[in-house]
Amino acid sequence: MRIVMTGATSFIGLALTKELIKRGAEVFALVRPSSQGAASLRALAGVKVLEGSLEDIQDLPERLSEPVDAFAHLGWAGSGSSNRTKTELQQSNLLYSKKALLAAKQLGCRRFLFAGSQAEYGRHTELMTEESECRPLTEYGRIKLEVGRLGEKFCRENGMDFVHARIFSVYGRGDHPWTLVESCLRTFTEGGCLDLSECQQFWNFLYIDDAAKALTALLCCDKMLAEYGCCYNVAADQKTTQPLRRFIETMYEISPKRGSFRYGTRSSNAEGPVNLMPDISKISRVTGWVPEHSFEEGVRLELEAAGWNEA
Repeated sequence: MRIVMTGATSFIGLALTKELIKRGAEVFALVRPSSQGAASLRALAGVKVLEGSLEDIQDLPERLSEPVDAFAHLGWAGSGSSNRTKTELQQSNLLYSKKALLAAKQLGCRRFLFAGSQAEYGRHTELMTEESECRPLTEYGRIKLEVGRLGEKFCRENGMDFVHARIFSVYGRGDHPWTLVESCLRTFTEGGCLDLSECQQFWNFLYIDDAAKALTALLCCDKMLAEYGCCYNVAADQKTTQPLRRFIETMYEISPKRGSFRYGTRSSNAEGPVNLMPDISKISRVTGWVPEHSFEEGVRLELEAAGWNEA
């Protein structure tokens, strides 16, 4: 299977690339020449790095002489919390996504996977299914939702299978150092005090290896996934959903407990204290994928991978 990917050097993109290679896929990754992750991709057998930025997506058909099976569009400018309300920056992603769809059509792709986000749902107090109403709170979530709707229409009109993967909160080795899990584990192993919001909202964490396998299942499934509805939640099982405080306290108990934390001393992120209560029954039913790691297992693997000893 031949797959073109944007965002291959990202946290999730790199894990997905490695998982696809395990499945025997050939990955063509559009990567900025200055990207720090380019070397990691070049070291992987089965990956061809195509230097360029998101602005260069339209040139891909000229650079690849043979047809491609699928296009995985993970690249996105400004996904961090501080950038999610920047209208002009987020609007640029709409243009890049349109270019990606056109390139996929010209490359002869049969499937287009778009990396959406839980931010499309907005604030909910009930289980979040793919049919739940979307009420995005930021420009980031709004543009993700718009790309999903535009992509579904474009692919339907051009004979492609469109897959809109709404990714929830993923953690694990290689994640940004400022994320909650990384910040907690670093503080609880190296010392210091971590300031947190009230952390009363319900949350759901998916381990990175499980996320990569979920996206691989969506890319490689033999079924026409759009026939079941284009959107698929990518998250941990709903049984693991619990108040965010419990996850923090679990990390503290597993760690060497060299640091401390306090609630209510930090403001919430761009979306505010939203609940994450995903239902993953659809992706499991259609593709057969189920998460393999509990949160505790994932945290222990993260501690081991980072060299943070528990002793």
